Amino acid sequence: MAASPSTIAAPELYSHPARRASLGEGLWVSRLLPSRQQRMVGAWCFADHFGPSPVPPGKKAMDVAPHPHTGLQTVTWLLDGELLHNDSLGSRSIIRPGELNLMTAGHGISHAEETPPEHSNNLHGLQLWLALPDNQRNCEPSFQHHRELPQLDEDGSRLQVFIGSLGELYSPAQVFSPVVAAEISLQAGAGTRLPLNADWEYALIIVEGELQVTGTQQSLGTEALHYLAPGAQQLDLVSDTAARAILIGGAPFTEAIVMWWNFVGRSAEDITQARADWQAGTRFGTVTAYRGERLPAPELSGRPRASR
Repeated sequence: MAASPSTIAAPELYSHPARRASLGEGLWVSRLLPSRQQRMVGAWCFADHFGPSPVPPGKKAMDVAPHPHTGLQTVTWLLDGELLHNDSLGSRSIIRPGELNLMTAGHGISHAEETPPEHSNNLHGLQLWLALPDNQRNCEPSFQHHRELPQLDEDGSRLQVFIGSLGELYSPAQVFSPVVAAEISLQAGAGTRLPLNADWEYALIIVEGELQVTGTQQSLGTEALHYLAPGAQQLDLVSDTAARAILIGGAPFTEAIVMWWNFVGRSAEDITQARADWQAGTRFGTVTAYRGERLPAPELSGRPRASR
């Protein structure tokens, strides 16, 4: 959305550094949520940025064995490369840039994600989680794949909405909280104005280049979550060089959640039971299309605590 002069004061974003986290098999990611400074952004409770990662011939950029989820929705969004999704419902999907994988765990599901054997040697993207509200967290699991998503190209900028809505763009994906997720792409010297809901909180994840907030000295770079508290009606961004970013946001999530490993619950007992069910081989089904062993749950030391 093209930016034009504005008399509205520019909002201030607070930058929280990412931390490096390992997913095993030499795969490292930048973990942006949760952090000590920011536990959630709306219903968004988890954000990993992986890549760009060139891979030697014969190796896989990603090979995450079957693992469980409860109480959340997983969002996979690629910027480069391909990923193969298999789950315990029998869903099988290859996701490419500009497409959306949305898995609703509900009461329990398991899945695996890996680079297809025939794919090229680069991978770049994000894994995001939405905490399900209490009245939906034990729903039946499901999977959605969307190839066609709304986008707007205007004056050197592109906006593609893959969750929720922004301006006149509406994603077809089914979610259970008032939230948004969108990819913003700017050519060198271009700018954009993002219409915001003043009652929501937002965050920007820069995945390529740098962005500047118009009317301020703020420069937003990679390896950080740039948080915007409720109150802003719009956000004007410009870039001197080509840049890409992911915007996430939503109404503040008022329920306290407990998050441990791949589970989101409301109590330590929820987490303990989910772990026991996974170890016992019940509740989460089997990813029959994956060739290999599933991931065992880590040891549960201490009592999981509410994160918000």
